[in-house]
Amino acid sequence: MQKHTVFEGILERGMVGIVRAPSAQAALQIAEACIAGGITALEVAFTTPDTLGVLRTLRERHGDEVLLGAGTVLDTETARAAILAGAQFIISPGVNVETIALCQRYQVLAMPGAMTPTEIVTALQAGADIVKVFPAEMFGPAYIKALRAPLPQAPLMPTGGVTVENLHAWFASGAVAVGIGSSLSGPGATGDYAAVTARAQAFVAKMAAVRSQSSVLVIKP
Repeated sequence: MQKHTVFEGILERGMVGIVRAPSAQAALQIAEACIAGGITALEVAFTTPDTLGVLRTLRERHGDEVLLGAGTVLDTETARAAILAGAQFIISPGVNVETIALCQRYQVLAMPGAMTPTEIVTALQAGADIVKVFPAEMFGPAYIKALRAPLPQAPLMPTGGVTVENLHAWFASGAVAVGIGSSLSGPGATGDYAAVTARAQAFVAKMAAVRSQSSVLVIKP
């Protein structure tokens, strides 16, 4: 799948579900629960055991029906391994310009994490496709709106603190997508994968409502 197709796919979906678990099996079950609920863009965090195995398995099972990325990527070695395992986008908690350059070399979406305007501009100059604003819960949707004033060209994806209840506020403030963690996958920690599916369905329904009830459709940078 071409990089621009992955980019458009994330904008269309508007949500990236974060899969982070204490075991590879639990990660696969959480991922499958998210997919069953309609969230089909997933980030598998490298804090999960055998992340590469999880990526390969999900890619084999779902092909290009699911947009699949690797998260918590700190260096080029990890990024390249994830790409070879089937990752279509690379997400980092911070800005590592070498990792961004590697993603561009292989035409894989680069999504580094940043918080300040300086970090965001540094990421964009290095070739970031989408900037993950993290940890977004520290300042809330108002911070995204404040960033978009001087940086309207920046494609921002707040991650942290995104819930069904505040989903609209993030997009109304100018987010192009959101990363969803524990408010989606939380029940997976106790093995309640049906609840993960239910939460995914709630997010998908809310996203449809957000886009139908306001001018927030597919926000592009």
